[in-house]
Amino acid sequence: MTVLDNIMYVVCAWSSTIRLYNTDTCSPLDAVIHVEGLIDPRDIVVCRDDRQLYVADWGYDTDWSYGWSCIWRVSCDDHSYVEWLTESTTDEFPADTAISLTSRRLLVTSLFSRHLLQYSTTDRQLLRVVQLPQNVSWVLHGVETTRGTFVVGHHGTSQDHWQSAVSELLTVIIASKL
Repeated sequence: MTVLDNIMYVVCAWSSTIRLYNTDTCSPLDAVIHVEGLIDPRDIVVCRDDRQLYVADWGYDTDWSYGWSCIWRVSCDDHSYVEWLTESTTDEFPADTAISLTSRRLLVTSLFSRHLLQYSTTDRQLLRVVQLPQNVSWVLHGVETTRGTFVVGHHGTSQDHWQSAVSELLTVIIASKL
């Protein structure tokens, strides 16, 4: 869920709709946003600068043999939408994504990836790739701080492969491409 102007926007697994709620009363609003093609939303964030929602989606082909990810961009104002970032618009795009947003920079994390991808919301360009330490096994979520560091929830520490941790990456290896 995410909030903008006293409206809470909520996505649910296996639903192609974004539900809207009044934040003062927690009451559902009459409007819902139906996104044709949205299959299994995993995360949602809002950019206050451009009043756009960004929704991480995970989909499968008809026989469940292949999965893919995409990020939808949905207008808070007129509810128009576009499949904004997909495997076809990038060289590498992680499956099973979580997203966060800081100052028009969308951070994409993936459970099975050992790096974070940061994209510009103005032009979809890959801004940087943040390589994670070797001991990180699975990435659960990541956010960029206002100081330009990254806080990452993950499994895998130097002591135990299965141990959960939250780490702030102060020194990161940054590359322009994967």
